[in-house]
Amino acid sequence: MPHQKIPQHLRQNARKLRSEMTEAEKKLWNVLRAHRLEGIAFRRQMPIARYIVDFAAPAHRLIVELDGSPHGESQGRARDERRDRALEHLGWMVLRFWNTEVLSDLDGVCRKILDVCGKENF
Repeated sequence: MPHQKIPQHLRQNARKLRSEMTEAEKKLWNVLRAHRLEGIAFRRQMPIARYIVDFAAPAHRLIVELDGSPHGESQGRARDERRDRALEHLGWMVLRFWNTEVLSDLDGVCRKILDVCGKENF
């Protein structure tokens, strides 16, 4: 995958977000990091175009986003829909999970990710 030039302010913001992960992000990252989920390589807080996505598996063109309560409000949903369309236009698939899903059913979240990546075992 060719690298794109990422503005410095976006890189700095991604670095800051990595150090301030939510509990749900930490829990999911513990499973995704270091190819732990069936050998799939994930990156966290990865800049793509003008966005910073929570988790991305570049080889599968998959983005995993974790959402808290602000995303359930109408403005948050509309913003997420625009963002998802822009990322899909760039060839990425976006999976969204609620933070509560990750905290209460991590296995189910991982199974869905594996299904999308074409892996069946977990």
